[in-house]
Amino acid sequence: MNSMNYRMNNNRKKADNFVDGVREHVRLGLKFSETVKGKLSLGARILQIGGVKRVFRQNFGVREGEKLLKVSQCYLSTTAGPIAGLLFISTQRVAFCSERSIKFSSPNGELVRIHYKVSIPLRKIKRANQSENVQKPSQKYMEIVTVDNFDFWFMGFLNYQKAFSYLRQAISQVQNPVQK
Repeated sequence: MNSMNYRMNNNRKKADNFVDGVREHVRLGLKFSETVKGKLSLGARILQIGGVKRVFRQNFGVREGEKLLKVSQCYLSTTAGPIAGLLFISTQRVAFCSERSIKFSSPNGELVRIHYKVSIPLRKIKRANQSENVQKPSQKYMEIVTVDNFDFWFMGFLNYQKAFSYLRQAISQVQNPVQK
């Protein structure tokens, strides 16, 4: 009976964490309808391209021996506000690609639409930190600090713990390689 209670409580905690993740993910969007529209559009694009591995390969290329470990929907914090997208964690890097293209002014003054992308080689990561809002513990943040002291903040994960676990695992494998 104790074992069954433990499993039920554990499953309830997992479900609560997932619901909190979804709530936080949607809260960061501009409007609920825009967030849902963006998610549907992203899902359609992933299906059209042929899956998240192909999205990764198409946006960032794949290096020899590189394997994709985890893909998470999240937001990248920027000075212009949070940008929704996909965080890719591979055996060689952490990469982010925005859900939607963003308008930029080109040097000749034309408006250009491109996806916001970030690619950080794992060997260039000094540390990864977990953080949460003290007043709202469901608001969790992931900070990646590079060896040249740039920091990247990610938030609004559907499954924060799993994403952070994969990130720590990938970083530790690069920093502490197993001798063959």
